[in-house]
Amino acid sequence: MYNQNNNHHLNNQPISNEKITNHNHASQPANGSLINIHQLFPTRTEKECLAELRKHPRSYFAYQNMTQEWKNRFLGFMEGTKTLPLTYDPFFKKLFNPDIYPERLSSLISSIIGTKVTVQCILSNEDSMLPSTSLLLLDILVQLEDGPIANVEIQKIPYAFPGERMSCYSSDLMLRQYTRVKSLKGSSFIYKDLKTVYTIVIYEKSPDACLTDALSDIYLHHGRTVFDTGIELKLLQEFYVVALDVFKESKYAKDINELNAWLSLLTAQSVDDLAALVSDYPWMEAICKDMSEYMYDPEEVITMFSEALRMLDENTVHYMIDELQKERDDAITALNEKENEMSSMISEKDAEIATVLSEKNAMISTLSEKDAEIVAVLSEKNAMISEIAALKAQLAALNK
Repeated sequence: MYNQNNNHHLNNQPISNEKITNHNHASQPANGSLINIHQLFPTRTEKECLAELRKHPRSYFAYQNMTQEWKNRFLGFMEGTKTLPLTYDPFFKKLFNPDIYPERLSSLISSIIGTKVTVQCILSNEDSMLPSTSLLLLDILVQLEDGPIANVEIQKIPYAFPGERMSCYSSDLMLRQYTRVKSLKGSSFIYKDLKTVYTIVIYEKSPDACLTDALSDIYLHHGRTVFDTGIELKLLQEFYVVALDVFKESKYAKDINELNAWLSLLTAQSVDDLAALVSDYPWMEAICKDMSEYMYDPEEVITMFSEALRMLDENTVHYMIDELQKERDDAITALNEKENEMSSMISEKDAEIATVLSEKNAMISTLSEKDAEIVAVLSEKNAMISEIAALKAQLAALNK
């Protein structure tokens, strides 16, 4: 059994009746006409924005404690030039809340997995068996219509061993579904009651595996487990990896399809980006309008920024610990490899010495045999000499 990865973008997926299209979208403006997106985000000066913020002392204090990078991002939004960073949990959940905008998250997930799905509800992550120690910008768990579960994560940078981690996430989802469904069904439970679990990981900065030359334009990757003999068994775990950094540079990013619409929204940095987005996808006007309304609620925006920063700081610590652990493990592995190499060299030298000693002992044994032969020859010679001497003596006696 092996894991089959299908690398694709939406354009080269087969079209079916279930495939999401851009027509008759739920978010299409009712009047069919587009407004100038810049009218939704009126330009204001920094002075005006800060004067408004000072009316809320707690929010102004929180702003003063931000890093300069985040101050600039906050002011850019309030001044009408920048977007909200939707890849961060607080902002995403404001504009994709299924209780208020049920079609948005459904459409995003549908465009990724290539099949029309409807988000039924958000599930709690509290019963997860895994520690919440990943550098996540967003983590949302939803149940789809008819029972499947989807876990959508957005990660700022990839952790070590991303494949192994995704396997753990998926197994956790599967076990939690089993526990919940078995509890509901009781004695009538059968394994057919279990539905597919989708693990969807969206990277701002992708793992090296997604950044090869062969994949330079591919930003959506699908994986599932199949048997190499071709037998068909319904296995319930599917994986999707979305590479936002690859998407921004891909030649396919300008293709008009629903997946590209959502990814363009998630990667938009400026109001000009939103204007281009709405030009290609008029139905995106509604979400842009909802975003613009936060320009008039600086307290709420500061709260969202503060929460995003808190999560980022907390998870950065976890990330640094993981990286230090990885460096330690790599160092130990390198030392073990060096030790094994030295042990191998010592073993080789020991073998060479043993061979030399064996040859030496063989030579000594041979010399000993030769010495014995020489002693035997000398003994025979001495015996012959003695015998000759005796004969000479007898001969001399006869001659007298």
